[in-house]
Parts: sequence; structure tokens; C-alpha cells
Amino acid sequence: MHILLLGSGGREHALAWKLVQSSQCTRLYVAPGNAGTARCGINIDLSPLDFEGIKKFCLREDIGMVVVGPEEPLVKGIVDFFAGDAALRKIPVIGPSAKGAQLEGSKAFSKKFMARHGIPTAAYGEFSVDNYAEGITYLQQHSLPVVLKADGLAAGKGVVICQSTIEAVAEFELMLQGNKFGEASNKVVVEEFLSGIELSVFVLTDGKHFLTLPEAKDYKRVGEGDTGPNTGGMGAVSPVPFAGEEFMGKVTDRIIIPTIKGLAEENIDYRGFIFIGVIKVGDDPYVIEYNCRMGDPETEVVMPRLKNDLVELFLAVGSQTLDTLTISQDERTACTIVAVSGGYPGSYQKGLPISGLDQLLPEDGDSLVFHAGTRTENDAILTNGGRVLCITSFAETVYEAVDKSRDVLENIYYDGIYYRRDIGYEFL
Repeated sequence: MHILLLGSGGREHALAWKLVQSSQCTRLYVAPGNAGTARCGINIDLSPLDFEGIKKFCLREDIGMVVVGPEEPLVKGIVDFFAGDAALRKIPVIGPSAKGAQLEGSKAFSKKFMARHGIPTAAYGEFSVDNYAEGITYLQQHSLPVVLKADGLAAGKGVVICQSTIEAVAEFELMLQGNKFGEASNKVVVEEFLSGIELSVFVLTDGKHFLTLPEAKDYKRVGEGDTGPNTGGMGAVSPVPFAGEEFMGKVTDRIIIPTIKGLAEENIDYRGFIFIGVIKVGDDPYVIEYNCRMGDPETEVVMPRLKNDLVELFLAVGSQTLDTLTISQDERTACTIVAVSGGYPGSYQKGLPISGLDQLLPEDGDSLVFHAGTRTENDAILTNGGRVLCITSFAETVYEAVDKSRDVLENIYYDGIYYRRDIGYEFL
């Protein structure tokens, strides 16, 4: 089978690495891909948002499956595009319909969905310029800290935790009247702050049935000890030590099952990944957010731990027979550390040569190198983004896995390379 994978980050390299391990994948194309995905398949200079271009490519190259990595094509309706085209509808697309993708595409939509189906989450209010004054009053009376979220997609940066009412009102004004996050903040969700520890739960569903993949915990802050501004993710660990059988049973019963049932009851076509951002408050789980795709950098620890044939899982999603399969996972701990560009998440340079990768290609073993923001030029690998590389290592403990990834990173260099040395710090 010829498979087309859409995306260009570390998540896509990890998915590509896993897909080509299947005997059912005879050829993998990645659009647009990066220097790492080029070692797994064939990179195609095609935007994931160019639906017409993707159609032509799929028909020309006899594509048998499309796997969508990032959220934007899903929110903009690529699944609906395929379903509505007689020449394409036979091709399974791994991802939800545009309506299903609103779980990530609109914070207000997801909060209302959770309320309708009794899924535990923080109390909230939603506001736009039309009820701006009401929002100010709501903030002035709200307990602290308080969480402000841009309603739409904001590249993982649309959430602000405010410690004072003055700060909250200022951020509220910047979002709604100053277009801080562009169209994403045309509506703002104001949430109660929940105090606890977070984890990422990943579900694969065919719309009727579901399987729960290995869970993970990621680290958003750029600085060690979880300090500094939020990023797209500086590292991740899996499994999560505090997510025991009893707690994950609560997640399944109170969150996953009501989510899958709710989607079916509302006739929302959803065949793909559901990322559930969960916070453990005391011994109880609450939903922070949904995403309509795998997380990054969590994919870089989840896929290596997953023992199943990924293509077989995806085929079962397409045929709605996921109930015939079970998940098998590596019991070892996996840790990934993200190497970023100097200055990230602020301004940073691109096009810097990377050295030390020659003998560190992704392959079976204790350590794997996944590319995120890289490109190839004249046989040299250059930086091409804020998050550049992810080093994933296996070990029996978090401490040993983190240590292995750090050892690998010490042999990699580009000007301004930076990475956190304390990923998994609360478990070390």
C-alpha cells in the first residue's frame, strides 16, 4: 500500500518511522516532511492545506491511505473533502471530520461538548467583543489564578495563566481588542484554574470503538524546573509514574467512554486520534483540553513504546473494526528531550548546519533521533525551525532514560543549541 503522511515535524517523523515498519506499507510519501522523514520515505513539496494538490497526488500515485499529522488540515476539513469527492472517498483518511476537529479548533465548542456529556472539566465562561463588558465583570469577580484561552488554533500558545485581576483584564483586552492571537482570539474562554499534575492521554477511535495508547507527560516551559515562557514542548516521558491502573480506570470511565459516546450520539464522524489533556486533581481526572491529533513531542515516546503494526491499526479505523485488536506496548520507560534553536520560543535563526548526526539515525536500539525543524541542502542537514531535534531513549527508569538522551545530545551540535537537562525532573 502507498501511504501519504501530511506534516513536517517531530510527530510526523515518529509516525513515518513507525509506518514503514509495517509490511503493508510498500511506499511512504511525506508532505512536506523534513530531513528525517526523507530517510523513511519520499518527501513531497506539497502543503497539507493544498487539498486539490493532495487530490491530484493521491490519484496519480495510487495512494491507499492518508494519515494527517497536524491539526490545521483537519480543522479546515480535509476529511470532509475526501468524503465528498467520488474519486477520493474510497481512500481512508486518519483523522476526524471538520465538526469533530472542533474539539481542538474551538475551546468554546469543546467546553459545551463536555458540559452536554457530563465530562469533568474546569468551570468557565466564554466572551467576545459583543459581551466584552460582561467579561470584564466576570474577571473582576473571579478567583485567582485565572486561565484565559484563545478559542481558536494558536499554535499551542493561546493560553495565559494570570495571577492578578489587573493582569487578567489586560490579557483579556489584548486578546479581544488587540488581536493578540489573531482570529483565534475573536472569542476567549475564561476558566477556573485547576491545581494538579498533568498528563496526555491518547485514544485511537473508529467512531464506534476505541483503543487507549500509552500515556505520556510533556514539558511546555522552556526553562528548567518548568520556568520561562510556554513552548510547543521541550520533552516528554512515558509511561507516567502517577498514572496507575486505578487512576487510568477513572480516566476511561469518566472521560474516554463519555467522549466516544458523545461523538456518536451527536453524529460526529470521528475516525482518528483524540488527544486528551488531563489534570489529576487529588485522585480525580479533569479535562484541560482536547486535541484532534497526536501531540508533539509526546508522539516521539508513544510511537516507540507501541508494539502494534500502526498500519493495521489504521486499517481497522477505516473499516470500524478496532474492537478486534488490542494494544501491546513496551514496558520500559521512554524519554524524549527536544533540542531547540537559540532564542526559541522567541526569534531564532534558521539554516544553521547540524553536526554529529552521522551515526545517530533512527533505528532499533536504546536511543532514537527524530527530526522536527530540519531540512537538507547539498547533503548537509540544517536547522529549519524552533524545535529542531528530539532524542528518545529507552531504559528501565526515567533517570536512566533521561541520562541516555542527554548523552546523545552531547555529541550533536549547531550554533545556539539548547535543551532542558531536567525532563522528568519530578520523577528523578
